[in-house]
Amino acid sequence: MSIASIATEPAAATSLLRFATAGSVDDGKSTLVGRLLHDSKSVLADQLEAVEHASRDRGHDAPDLALLTDGLRAEREQGITIDVAYRYFATARRRFVLADTPGHVQYTRNMVTGASTAELALVLVDARHGVVEQTRRHAAVAALLRVPHLVLAVNKMDLVDWSEAVFARIAEEFTAYAGSLGVPDVTAIPVSALAGDNVVTPSAHLDWYGGPTVLEHLETVPVIADPTGDPARFPVQYVIRPRTAGHPDYRGYAGRIASGVLRVGERVTVLPSGRTSTITAIDALGTPVDVAWAPQSVTVRLADDLDVARGDLIAPVAGAPEPVRDVEATVCHVADRPLREGDRVLLKHTTRTVKAVVKALPSRLDPADLALRPSPGALAANDIGRVVLRTAEPLALDDYAVSRSTGAFLLIDPADGTTLTAGMAGPAFTAASGGSGRPEADASVPAPDDGWDF
Repeated sequence: MSIASIATEPAAATSLLRFATAGSVDDGKSTLVGRLLHDSKSVLADQLEAVEHASRDRGHDAPDLALLTDGLRAEREQGITIDVAYRYFATARRRFVLADTPGHVQYTRNMVTGASTAELALVLVDARHGVVEQTRRHAAVAALLRVPHLVLAVNKMDLVDWSEAVFARIAEEFTAYAGSLGVPDVTAIPVSALAGDNVVTPSAHLDWYGGPTVLEHLETVPVIADPTGDPARFPVQYVIRPRTAGHPDYRGYAGRIASGVLRVGERVTVLPSGRTSTITAIDALGTPVDVAWAPQSVTVRLADDLDVARGDLIAPVAGAPEPVRDVEATVCHVADRPLREGDRVLLKHTTRTVKAVVKALPSRLDPADLALRPSPGALAANDIGRVVLRTAEPLALDDYAVSRSTGAFLLIDPADGTTLTAGMAGPAFTAASGGSGRPEADASVPAPDDGWDF
């Protein structure tokens, strides 16, 4: 396979878009998603029949399309979304993975889960209420997770007489706020989800709007950057040693390329050991290739017989991350059990899991004004804050701003394997509404002498 093929083959990945939706309670988010699925002919007959039956049980004359995503019984009883609902659908132009996330502040962890792999975030606002605190919070979470594209859907335009002035005011306010958070790409679209205006088909009531519908934008937004522009990172998942007569000396390192491009003949380093070698072969689905790129799963062979195991990271010598044991990161705590200074945890980064100690919790993000409050003492469920960790073994971490794949990690309870915290390595997140940067805290909290004090 030639290097020139990179220009065409990775482009096929643009047929898949992962996006997340968010919005305050009663803004009509689930109705918009249901309308999107229904009007794009992505609803099976039995699904629509179930929705019609549930709608009649709730006293509705017409199908409540919000129920297409609000699948949990508790959600239907309350009329709100309390979990992440994943839906898969396709049009002639693109395939989609949709994560419908909850709007309540106490479910911030669910939004983080849904948006962590998204390439686009769709944020709804009620045209009558405009940008509210929860809208700003959702924009901040999208910025924190480095979601590249942000769409503002100004819903319920029918309830403000399809006013262009109302839409323009909300769009201007939101775009300015998102820009101050470092989100340069914001697209604002006026819609009425209940009637389907501007969701899949253009609205006859919005003759002053010349932009795309929601579906048109989702089908055309560029989501795949040039793979040659990203730093190559290859976490090793499995070492292949066939031990057969036909391949007595075969040693391959299998895994999924997290980012960038790998080439035969390239000098690479194996981290955290730092030993170097040259890529002699790349096998993709059993076929030798000259070039491979993210997110392909491949097997890499090296010129030298190095000690490479699961959890190691293969990267080009130029620009390889420096292994570290002291980690500073922004985290979202997802477990009901609080995270406290001195806690012993397991840190899972790509395919590597190591012991770690929470040395400090310098600050917590206040959901009311998105400012960093110093020295919280603990992080409770749904809290976003800063953490300082000390690991037992070095990790080849990138900044999350550089790579969402190799800059992310999980903290796990070593006792029962519960996921505690989702982390993003690198400098502190600073919100425009008053984030104060990165307050320092004493990172010398002692841990018991039980093998976890590093």
